[in-house]
Amino acid sequence: MAKLLKNKMAGQKSRIFLVEDHPVFRDGLSKLLNAEDDIIVCGEAGDAKQGLKSIIKLKPDLAVVDLGLPGKSGLELIKEIRGLKIEVKLLVVSMFDEALYAQRVLRAGGDGYVMKQADPQEIVLAIRDVLAGHIHVSDDVFERDSEKRSSEKKAGALDSLTDSELEVLELLGHGKSAQEISQQVGLSSAEVNAQAHSIRRKLKLKSSNALIRYAVSWVEDSVK
Repeated sequence: MAKLLKNKMAGQKSRIFLVEDHPVFRDGLSKLLNAEDDIIVCGEAGDAKQGLKSIIKLKPDLAVVDLGLPGKSGLELIKEIRGLKIEVKLLVVSMFDEALYAQRVLRAGGDGYVMKQADPQEIVLAIRDVLAGHIHVSDDVFERDSEKRSSEKKAGALDSLTDSELEVLELLGHGKSAQEISQQVGLSSAEVNAQAHSIRRKLKLKSSNALIRYAVSWVEDSVK
């Protein structure tokens, strides 16, 4: 916040760093942001490893992070940045459903979440909102979070899942097969099956069919 105020007083633009593995989206977002009067893109990276190195070097005011990065995920990158106590605002811009991931991003140390499908100006608004020191998520996410606080047992079980397991659970809930999940998340089919087994154990589900029913119900409940 102090850094942002200093920039404003000096008439400087807020510096934004993009961590996004899709070149077309990254290029479009860069052009969108550079057209604004008060913000400028100072660097880009296509994966978490290069993103972390560049953020440490360039010291941007805010980093826009995708969740679905090759290798280390965006969530892991956020946790690593916070663990290193790097002073940077973190906004997730992702295709993954906000209803399923926003709260986990905030718990990891992120400052906001907006979906790629949002209007481009909504992304610009989210960046300015986070730069101003606010948490940016949709009203629906706050409302759903309040409604679900009573189901602590279920939330506690889900919190025991790793970020990768949560992603597998979501994809199972969308009807994806182990092979389809393997291709999407970059794991082997054996690794996907091992994660599914781990999810079953943590959620105390007795069969693969029970896991599928749980995943579908969870996804449907999350987006209502």
